[in-house]
Amino acid sequence: MAFRYIAIEGPIGAGKTALAERLGARLDATVVLEESDNPFLADFYADRPGAALQAQLFFLLSRHRQQTALRQADLFSQTTISDYVFDKDRIFAYLNLDDNELFIYQRLFELLARDAPPPDLVVYLQTPTDVLLRRVHTARRDPDAVALQPDDDYLKELNEAYHHFFFHYTATPLLVVETSQFDSDASDEALDDLVKQIRAMGPGTQYYVPRTR
Repeated sequence: MAFRYIAIEGPIGAGKTALAERLGARLDATVVLEESDNPFLADFYADRPGAALQAQLFFLLSRHRQQTALRQADLFSQTTISDYVFDKDRIFAYLNLDDNELFIYQRLFELLARDAPPPDLVVYLQTPTDVLLRRVHTARRDPDAVALQPDDDYLKELNEAYHHFFFHYTATPLLVVETSQFDSDASDEALDDLVKQIRAMGPGTQYYVPRTR
């Protein structure tokens, strides 16, 4: 594998964590999963004043701590697959914070981003909004699902923000995977086909519609 550090990205419900785990097993790679616990999240979803900035800064510092640990742990000794890219923090910040909060946030982000090792490849799971909502609705019916989840309007805005961010993304090679027919339950053959596409990646952005049979 030419890429030693691969980051899987996509909005809530796109299936990035499940795909990171399956690719990790397929490639015998170290898998890094984002820490999702945030004590300010309930207040944010309840629209409490100031909670958006508190939740955002908590996530930012948590992601920074995890990324710094990656850099110190000899990241490149084997293939590593993460279910997020550090830059994604800004997607949520620009969606959730007002102008004054963004001023504070951006100054801190610029300092912390220097410590985050950039991925060699980003795989973006592009999902149509209707498909994303259908998957999230199905997940909500799972008795083991996380209780704190955003509503449909927020998910629509978030998906649009992801599309905009990755349409302009040039920081690393980018593989855009159309996932309306590809999810965490995709066949082993479909997963192998995705691995072949990853191995064949060059610089720039490439688009890929997975095999589904």
